[in-house]
Amino acid sequence: MLDLTYDTPKPKVIAGATGDWELVIGMEIHAQVSSEAKLFSGASTKFGAEPNANVAFVDAAMPGMLPVINEFCIAQAVRTGLGLKAEINLVSAFDRKNYFYPDLPQGYQISQLYHPIVGEGEVLVELAEGIARLVRIERIHLEQDAGKSIHDMDPHMSFVDLNRTGVALMEIVSRPDIRGPEEAAAYVGKLRQILRYLGTCDGNMQNGNLRADVNVSVCRPGDYEKYQATQDFGHLGTRCEIKNMNSMRFIQAAIEVEARRQIAILEDGGKIDQETRLYDPDKNETRSMRSKEEAHDYRYFPCPDLLPLEIEQGWVDDIAATLPELPDARKARYIADYGLSDYDASVLTAEVENAAYFEEVANASDGKLAANWVINDLFGRLKKDDKALSDSPVSPAQLGGIINLIQKGDISGKIAKDLFEIVYVDGGDPSHIVEERGMKQVTDTGAIEAAVDEVIAANPAQVEKAKQNPKLAGWFVGQVMKATGGKANPKAVNDLVAAKLGL
Repeated sequence: MLDLTYDTPKPKVIAGATGDWELVIGMEIHAQVSSEAKLFSGASTKFGAEPNANVAFVDAAMPGMLPVINEFCIAQAVRTGLGLKAEINLVSAFDRKNYFYPDLPQGYQISQLYHPIVGEGEVLVELAEGIARLVRIERIHLEQDAGKSIHDMDPHMSFVDLNRTGVALMEIVSRPDIRGPEEAAAYVGKLRQILRYLGTCDGNMQNGNLRADVNVSVCRPGDYEKYQATQDFGHLGTRCEIKNMNSMRFIQAAIEVEARRQIAILEDGGKIDQETRLYDPDKNETRSMRSKEEAHDYRYFPCPDLLPLEIEQGWVDDIAATLPELPDARKARYIADYGLSDYDASVLTAEVENAAYFEEVANASDGKLAANWVINDLFGRLKKDDKALSDSPVSPAQLGGIINLIQKGDISGKIAKDLFEIVYVDGGDPSHIVEERGMKQVTDTGAIEAAVDEVIAANPAQVEKAKQNPKLAGWFVGQVMKATGGKANPKAVNDLVAAKLGL
């Protein structure tokens, strides 16, 4: 378990007509495994293909076709479990979950109910500096995805696209440890971040590669603590599940509106029916889809086409040895090694691409200066131009080159801003640009002193004012920098101005 040094956040309290209520939330995250082939077939998982182009015979449930486990998908699930500090079950098994949808050709889904591949783990969700929630993971099981029904192509018929059928999903089931809408969104964001660092899911929510089922219930203050002590779910109230959420903003809105719906029913003397609901963002409401199914409703039984899955500890250890540095560890290292603030380290580790870019710049220059330039100048300009980091016109080598020129004293901070703009727009090697355009900083004290003398001689009245008020010396510094086209070394100018004015 993690050595927590964070304060425990307070639960989300919602006021009702007869008193306060607390929110209790558990989540089931469906993360599509990053793999070129499906869980039980060799069909492609590429997004955006023509409908029904990525379908093998087993995906379409052709007679006599048998599933064959994709070893890489198993490794990805193990890798995810290790990244979440979870127990890896060396023996697991697949079950058939029986239900009918037009886009589920077999009439059942191959999943894991009784013996999942990954057991208990945890995710530390930082909500603010020094405030975090530890969310326990109950299990991670592998299952195949269903297809997609399309209802808007014809006024009288629906169509079925089986491209997604059989794609490997990891269902990551949390304990009901989340206590508010913001925490729920932060949990999804943190889990997505870890999965992307691990390379086990791309986290692309708009493509449906990361989806959340959100279980919401309300209880009176103190009841959650009773649940913690007894593990009796009866203290938490009846839960409702909001299905297939793929937006963090909508997750927050759906939880808020569902909690208020439940409170209104309870305070009116009614009871909450355990059911599955959907969220309508246009109307900002949740609507009933169906009563919540239990395991027996799906008639689970062991899949007769697949033997129990047995893996060796040595194989698991080999996967563990290849794990990358994860976000929390990398953030702590940035703070310790580069002296970065908690905020700057969080920004730079938020996405694995951010961290990789920063490290390449920092390895060739000063880490703290690199962080300032990456966050403020590069990220700021990319945001202004609505560009992704992958489309950045400035490479890490180019940005590191600009920073090195500052450190060597070849250019000032102001010149560096102009140089960055030139590189951003036109490209090129920063050191060559400085030489070719005569942008090199003037460090010759004789030339700087001549410019200082000239400015002082031309402004005797201002000299007297500066002697009476030393803060006005900055005016002379500005004039000298202007006279030298911003190329004079600012420190040398400041020192000479102070000396000449006797300050």
